[in-house]
Amino acid sequence: MLHRILPNKKLVLKIREALSSVLPITVIVLILNFTITPMPFEIRGLFLIGSLFLVIGMGLFTLGADMAMIPMGEHMGGYLTRSRKFLLMIAVAFVMGAMVTMAEPDLQVLAGLVPAIPSRHLVVTVAIGVGIFLAIAVMRIMFHWSLRIILLGFYIAVFTIGAFVPEEYLAVAYDSGGVTTGPITVPFILAFGVGVSSVLGGKSSHDDSFGLVALCSIGPIMSVLMLGIIFGPGSASESPDYMTGITSVTELLGRFRGALPAYLGEIAVALLPIVAFFLLFQLFALKLPAGQLARMGVGIGYTFLGLVLFLTGVNVGFLPAGSYIGAHVGELPYPWILIPLGALLGYFIVAAEPAVHVLNDQVEDITGGAISKSAMLTALSLGVAFSIGFAMCRVLFGLSLLYFLIPGYALALGLTFFVPKIFTAVAFDSGGVASGAMTATFLLPFTVGACASLGGDMMRDAFGVVALVAMTPLVTIQLMGLAYKLKVRRTEKEELVAMERMSEGAAEAGWEPFELESEVQEPHYFLDDIDGEFIASPEWAAEIHDALLHSAAAADDEYIDLDLIGGSDEGGDAGGSGGDAGGGDGDAGGGDGDAGGAARREGTE
Repeated sequence: MLHRILPNKKLVLKIREALSSVLPITVIVLILNFTITPMPFEIRGLFLIGSLFLVIGMGLFTLGADMAMIPMGEHMGGYLTRSRKFLLMIAVAFVMGAMVTMAEPDLQVLAGLVPAIPSRHLVVTVAIGVGIFLAIAVMRIMFHWSLRIILLGFYIAVFTIGAFVPEEYLAVAYDSGGVTTGPITVPFILAFGVGVSSVLGGKSSHDDSFGLVALCSIGPIMSVLMLGIIFGPGSASESPDYMTGITSVTELLGRFRGALPAYLGEIAVALLPIVAFFLLFQLFALKLPAGQLARMGVGIGYTFLGLVLFLTGVNVGFLPAGSYIGAHVGELPYPWILIPLGALLGYFIVAAEPAVHVLNDQVEDITGGAISKSAMLTALSLGVAFSIGFAMCRVLFGLSLLYFLIPGYALALGLTFFVPKIFTAVAFDSGGVASGAMTATFLLPFTVGACASLGGDMMRDAFGVVALVAMTPLVTIQLMGLAYKLKVRRTEKEELVAMERMSEGAAEAGWEPFELESEVQEPHYFLDDIDGEFIASPEWAAEIHDALLHSAAAADDEYIDLDLIGGSDEGGDAGGSGGDAGGGDGDAGGGDGDAGGAARREGTE
């Protein structure tokens, strides 16, 4: 039993993937250490040990999300939707969104760096905003509201409210929208959306699976902007000093050992609401088998341990290194190097975000591979590279954040009218996911350190880097969607030309068209009702076609083409075999085949 629950091979695979994600940023920092920014022993040692914590923690976390967090969210979302209890769905969405956000580690980091607003007030305000907009996101799926229209309306409202808020709070508000969608909230929210949309079904169910993270990122922005109207502007403190005088590896390990208990308690509090809600659903509604519950229990353990190690590594190891490198580069005679250096760090550091891998895996699964993980990661990396480059321009030249946000969001919202719907939903989800723990604990301190060295205004110039990281993927991923759309159109034209040439060649050769009389082999125009919607992949479409052919064959009482059914899917083979075993009873074989086809269709959808 244990060998089924404890997937050692998968864990090794996940750790290897984590190593490939963390290794590039580690190499870059080490190159900087031996060239332009030599780090003292304690900073360098903390960073290297933190890198090891990141690799192991990310591997455990991603495996735990696959085993527990994603199935839990899908089961809960699916049950609530099947119950058709509208008020219960809204209440659960609000409570879950608020409680999980209050314990999100990224938000705690940001709240500790923001002056003037008490940390508790900021955390509670952001949590309420996430809860409200998660409820709105669920209503959007239930009533099939257009994500494009909702995003357009709410972002217009955000910029309108921002006109009445002190400029010092604009950056903090937009940063809060990015850090709330971190490693704890993203897996659950994504899976919750998949569960709701899969039960409702419909031709747009794959589009509706995404978009929850996008809306949950707007809530904190609006709530913090309103909070900024109440509190007056404040001044940020200087970049913290992480020079501790550590001289041995034992003392380095002692720093990590001393930080572990705090993160153990923090992550326990963060995961407790999700686990408690799921256990209530299991007790009164779901009734899942014991084996599945045992697997989820192990997955929760992996998630818990992975997050503890990951957050200990980034906060104890990466945060001091980011702050030190930013401050040291800002003091160089050529501070302009901050722009290309920041872009390089941004390009590689997004791969170390655990929530990014969760989103990429889910996008690839739901779209049948049409949007691959590698394409998603490339688009995200390019977006974050531009983000950090823009952030360094702000630090160097004191540019307003609105100079980047207004044209950036205008372009992103404009692209929603030209790209397939699923690319819009994935893009706006990716913006929140990319601005996670690594951004809050490495790139933000890097920017703060550079701003302090150059004598800039912390609130006005340093904060806003998370907002930029959350904005640029909206553009890059939608541009990828636009390229996909143009490629599909070009392929369709090429296929049409090729078919016309084949038809002309057949006519010249004296061939005459003929029609098939068999009902089993008649053409099935199974994509007529798609109405231009995004098709996940050719393989996905072929599977639907095979399933419909099989269904038509099984429904024909006079003739069943067993070769056709056997070539379609395994269910058909089972159906045909069952018919032969039963003495050639075609109806029995057809019945089994129909069951197999139905199972195939359910798996495909």
